[in-house]
Amino acid sequence: MTTDTGPTWATAQRTGSTQTPHRVAAFFDLDKTIIAKSSTLAFSRPLFAGGLINRRAVLKSSYAQFLFMLSGADHDQMERIRSNLTSLTEGWNVEQVRAIVAETLHEIVDPLVYAEATHLIADHHARGHDVIVVSASGYEVVKPIAEMLGVDHTIATQLAVVDGKYTGEVDFYCYGDGKVKGMAECAEERGYDLTQCYAYSDSITDLPMLEAVGYPTAVNPDRGLRKVAIEHGWPILSFSNPVSMRARLTSPSPSIVASAAVLFGAAVAIGALTYSALRRRR
Repeated sequence: MTTDTGPTWATAQRTGSTQTPHRVAAFFDLDKTIIAKSSTLAFSRPLFAGGLINRRAVLKSSYAQFLFMLSGADHDQMERIRSNLTSLTEGWNVEQVRAIVAETLHEIVDPLVYAEATHLIADHHARGHDVIVVSASGYEVVKPIAEMLGVDHTIATQLAVVDGKYTGEVDFYCYGDGKVKGMAECAEERGYDLTQCYAYSDSITDLPMLEAVGYPTAVNPDRGLRKVAIEHGWPILSFSNPVSMRARLTSPSPSIVASAAVLFGAAVAIGALTYSALRRRR
């Protein structure tokens, strides 16, 4: 993992400078950057159980997930996925989708989160940076995942809704240049200087997103992005350890185990000395 500390909006101004320091953000793609699968396709089985899609759609999404894991999704594949998903979701009740995602979030997504990604997110937070997930998946799927990860903001595809149901149209497609548009609007609203910000992605289709910031990094890059990253001298990270967040929270670290052992040993020793002293006094 790169050790470059880079700038921070909390850095003191230079002597005599009247320029106000900008805030810094780290923009993360979601699929294969933070989690090991496609976030949208991962929920196909819960959506089937909820009666929103049929068995054929589940099989198609499983096959698409397999191809996605093998090679990532290129531009044409992403367009087909977008077209299929928007037509598939037409007429779905938005609240039902949100409920399904909320009920199955930890079961579906929790085991897919890269431990390395959570460490990197925590590092950015420790340095005073905001962390933002930028994903082509639907907002109703991405937002709960982002909240589970503890990130600050979410930029995702917005499907059109009328009377509480999806219309099959797209209000905002967070893909390619759309990601850059969302990032620019977010930067304008929150005072980020994109030249001082970071971005992480696995796909050549996110090249505009990476080029929009001053500190781009390729994570698990596909062939196209790896080539570009090498040509530009960008850092390349490999995330390969998806571990349940619950397991990380509930399993004590080796240092904690060691500390507990020392404390327990000290308590036993003190107890033994106290018992011996009481016996001698008697």
